[in-house]
Amino acid sequence: MSVPVAAEQRRPALNWMDFLWLIFLAGLAVLPPVREYHKQLILLAIGVVQVSEGWLVARFPRRGASYSVALKTALATLLIDHTGEIGINSSYYPIFYVPVVTAAEYFSPWGTLLWTALASAAYCSYLYPALQEYEITPEAYGLLTIRVLFFFLAAMVVNRFVVENRRQMKRYQELAETLAETNRRLEQAQEEARRSERLAALGQMSAGLAHEIRNPLGVIKGSAEILHQKLADSNPLATELAGYISSETNRLSALVSRFLDFARPLHVDLVPQEITAVLERALQFVTLAHKEEHSRVRVEKHFEPNLPLVPLDESLCEQAFVNLIQNAYDAMANSEGTLRLSAATAKSEEHDGVEVRIEDTGPGIPEELREQIFNPFVTTKKTGVGLGLSIVSRIIDGHHGTIRVESGQNERHGASFVLFFPSPAETATEAAS
Repeated sequence: MSVPVAAEQRRPALNWMDFLWLIFLAGLAVLPPVREYHKQLILLAIGVVQVSEGWLVARFPRRGASYSVALKTALATLLIDHTGEIGINSSYYPIFYVPVVTAAEYFSPWGTLLWTALASAAYCSYLYPALQEYEITPEAYGLLTIRVLFFFLAAMVVNRFVVENRRQMKRYQELAETLAETNRRLEQAQEEARRSERLAALGQMSAGLAHEIRNPLGVIKGSAEILHQKLADSNPLATELAGYISSETNRLSALVSRFLDFARPLHVDLVPQEITAVLERALQFVTLAHKEEHSRVRVEKHFEPNLPLVPLDESLCEQAFVNLIQNAYDAMANSEGTLRLSAATAKSEEHDGVEVRIEDTGPGIPEELREQIFNPFVTTKKTGVGLGLSIVSRIIDGHHGTIRVESGQNERHGASFVLFFPSPAETATEAAS
């Protein structure tokens, strides 16, 4: 038996057409034979089936339509029996159009043909009793054949209309989905373009300020060191203050260096190599640099074997990994946690490549900051400047890749940075374009 159409194609439980059906059936009920109460009861039953058809199909998604057609066929067969001296000759034979049209509405062409054949067989079943009492002429056989053929003709016309309507609806739905996806990509591209413009403008300003600030810082630091040497024994308080000046100058100088790193044009030298080796070196660097601080963090590595080589600038890529791993360790500071590093083949919307995940079990990143976390001066750290992830984003952009932040495996805690690096062929195509 053919399976009916999908749920979204089914009609509502009750609509204005059902009321028209009831009016037509009421009209049949008042037509001769009027005193045949079985006829009225059968018409009432057909009306009940018609009105409850939507509920029946919703209650039994796979078989509800079959139940409806079968019930209407059975009731139509009974109506023929009670409206004519010879059932085959009843003037109510068009009642079989009801199950035929219902089948055409719900089923495929082959299913419609099958149900129409069953309805025609039910109508022709009264041919045998008629042959026992009467002799049927060739003209009568021809008339019977015409009636049956019209059943099939009506079924195919209605089914053709329904199938074409479903096709159009599917087309419109696919078009709407395509437009929605296009709008989503356009908004994403616009956001990336705005971010690039902000970064470019901020980079130029940062470069100018950093160069202007660096020279006075050198003078301040040199002066503080001279004061520290001259007043080392004579004035302990001045010596201590000079030490503060020198240390804070060093901190400010480091901040200026970060501004310069952010503002400096990015020159990426892409060479195909193993990304897991770069990831391992970055992990080793951070772990050795802060061995005592990170002793309570457990590291898990899940690297897919035989990963393809991807075009990387080794030093820049290692810098990005170091930054992300350091952020993960900082998020789990003073507590036990798990750092997960994974690398596997993946496919983006358009390209093949390798996906790297750096996950932690720290407090995570608030939902409202996830769209802005890669913008300059946006940070979740109390003492952070907010340039680290911006630099990481620039590095990944230079590799023609993507970076995004998700919730950790726990959903409640942790952050997961997902980096995608396209394959060599994809990278060469993008670089050429």
